Amino acid sequence: MRTILALPGLAVAALLLGACGGSGGGALRVVAAENVYGDIAAQIGGRLVSVTSVLSSPTSDPHLFQLGTRTGLEVAAARVVVQNGAGYDAFMEKLESAAPNERRVVVSIADSLGVRPGANPHLWYAIPRLPRIAAAIAAGLRRADPAHAAAYRAGLARFLRSLRPLEREVERLRERFPGAPVAYTESVPGYLVTAAGLRNLAPAAFTRALEDGSDPSPQAVAAMDALVARRRIRVLLYNLQAVSPLTQRLRDAAAAHGIPVVGVTETLPPGRSFQQWQLAQARALYRALSS
Repeated sequence: MRTILALPGLAVAALLLGACGGSGGGALRVVAAENVYGDIAAQIGGRLVSVTSVLSSPTSDPHLFQLGTRTGLEVAAARVVVQNGAGYDAFMEKLESAAPNERRVVVSIADSLGVRPGANPHLWYAIPRLPRIAAAIAAGLRRADPAHAAAYRAGLARFLRSLRPLEREVERLRERFPGAPVAYTESVPGYLVTAAGLRNLAPAAFTRALEDGSDPSPQAVAAMDALVARRRIRVLLYNLQAVSPLTQRLRDAAAAHGIPVVGVTETLPPGRSFQQWQLAQARALYRALSS
């Protein structure tokens, strides 16, 4: 993940806030690197937690996120930090190092799932793994605030029950369209595609280049164009937050050839819960495959 760092004054902020662990009266301070995890933490913790999410803009490319001093202040004061890991949000480790706090609990979703750098980092799309993701967040809350452990366990149970419609929708995709060929511009929905039993035909050389902020090779572009021109795919999944002339041209070509385009995002849109967002995307994929 490409991140622009701008940290003037963070060292001073760390000194000022290093002693403030958010452990006094009031809600437990939680900072989530991504708002998808922030929403899950808020659902599990309820009124017991106060959650701030770093990556939350629905219109900007998370790969080009500009990190400022305010984020450093929030991390310095947090009792719990939830981050994706696997190289996606490495800026969080820099912030944590700049404001060391022995009482801070850091939850790495990638570590909890055994995912290492180099793998697809968009772990919140891994629907079958959501129970483990939520359990890791709940465990972090309990560790930071053991007095309310029972409430966090109850919040986790509620969250897991709320996942059932999403899990059923993914199973419906798997049963109705086993092995259906699709392609995505970036690997954002890759775990969803796998969970739904679909086949991604997009060349890795194309998607990885876009995710790294570089131009795909002419061969990779030609291979991706051929998938559309020859109608070898039934749906194109399109990252709405990482748009370029190349991806726009591909989207237009898909529409011209009668291939449905399903937009996906990396961050949680405003006004929706995590479950509502993912369920809406899964249903959009089902409708596109049905057309």
